[in-house]
Amino acid sequence: MLGNWNFKIGMDGEKRDKGTFETTTESPEETLRLGRVLGEILPPGSFVALVGSLGAGKTLLTKGVAGGLGVEDEREVTSPSFVLVNEYRGRIPVFHLDLYRLESFAAVEGIGWDEFVCGPGVTLVEWADKVEDDLPEERIEVHLQWVSEEKRKLVFYGKGTAGKKIIAKLEHRWKRGG
Repeated sequence: MLGNWNFKIGMDGEKRDKGTFETTTESPEETLRLGRVLGEILPPGSFVALVGSLGAGKTLLTKGVAGGLGVEDEREVTSPSFVLVNEYRGRIPVFHLDLYRLESFAAVEGIGWDEFVCGPGVTLVEWADKVEDDLPEERIEVHLQWVSEEKRKLVFYGKGTAGKKIIAKLEHRWKRGG
């Protein structure tokens, strides 16, 4: 009898934990579509931590997630670099934080960090690695990497039981054609 394996092999041949999904999108439109698929399956209370360099596609993926969550006009989704947080109306509230200009965690605490972490909506945080120690244990992490002008490599990590289930569902839907 084979044991219960807690990993799978990624595209790069490395072992990956269950609850991990890796893919490469070939265009901005495909990255947007992947975000929509994720948004369609996110339940209320979800927290999505986005990590990647400038131009990696964090805001574009967020636009797609917002669209999947029912935000009518994805074009209204913009990076809140100067205001720290934007809120959008979808089937559930969508909170979009950008911590790029964050100098201390106190700034995020001042706007009600706990409400975003434990709130009824979906929270998406760009530059989440800046507050890594303060992220909720139950979350989705998305690491985006610039491959070329059009292509992006995305690795999704489900942290906690619910996060792993969401990633498994995302991978299944994406491989079926979104």
